[in-house]
Amino acid sequence: MMHEGELTVQRRAGFTGSGWGSAGVRAAVPAVAAEFLARQRLLVIAAADGDGALWASPLTGPPGFAAAPDERTVVVDRLPAAGDPLAGLFDEEHDVGMLALEPGSRRRMRVNGRARRDGSGLRVRTEQVYANCPKYIQTRTPDGDGTPEGPRTVARSGEVAEDQLRWIAGADTFFVATRAPGKGADASHRGGAPGFVRVTGARRLTWPDYAGNAMFMTLGNLELDPRCGLLFLDWEGGRALHLTGRARIDWDPERAAAVPGAQRLVDFDVERVVEVAGALPQRWTFGGYSRFNPPVTT
Repeated sequence: MMHEGELTVQRRAGFTGSGWGSAGVRAAVPAVAAEFLARQRLLVIAAADGDGALWASPLTGPPGFAAAPDERTVVVDRLPAAGDPLAGLFDEEHDVGMLALEPGSRRRMRVNGRARRDGSGLRVRTEQVYANCPKYIQTRTPDGDGTPEGPRTVARSGEVAEDQLRWIAGADTFFVATRAPGKGADASHRGGAPGFVRVTGARRLTWPDYAGNAMFMTLGNLELDPRCGLLFLDWEGGRALHLTGRARIDWDPERAAAVPGAQRLVDFDVERVVEVAGALPQRWTFGGYSRFNPPVTT
């Protein structure tokens, strides 16, 4: 599938090879991907709500809660819970992006397609299935049996609170939801040393775009639709911080040069905030930072 947003970003970034990005991605789930998926305890999904706002949300469960019963289907024995920004969305079929992340092995795979509620879970008809490189993934291992440790509570706001800004400023990982009209949704991962996401305005966050696999699927989507969702996880405490807003790629080489490792910067303007306590029943123990993380300067 040709994606004009990706092609625009690839050309501007100096990549001119053909068949890259979504053009080289297949719809089938290969056997090795099905085996990987069946081991996972954490998925992140991305979708647009009824107003068109993009959100990223976690789905968690024991190994086997996600599976690929055939090469064009993924089933997940979970739905976004009450209070989640995507709760109830999949009663009707919607575009969905899905990221399966295994922090312990620094492996990840993405599944994009169309999803609909199936009983108490999701059924996804796959359109794009592909693996990503292990760069910028911090190692973490699941701790315990995933039993919830406290009540689930939800707080909504139109702005980011001070304690949430501190959370963001100390994060080493977040997830990004994007979409391209008529071409589907996508969930992606961003990682770096703590402080790589900077608070640069009253409602603005900025992060560096580091060298990756040069597919530019996230940036390509933003080229066509600036709406974007971010998800920050409290790995030890079980909270989830959902942000939705609009993102813009800044191609100014002088501005990027001031940030170690940045090839370009992305500015994100926050429009709505949802914090969910008790969103992650499974706790994760930190292992180590990726050796690819560039240093962070203040």
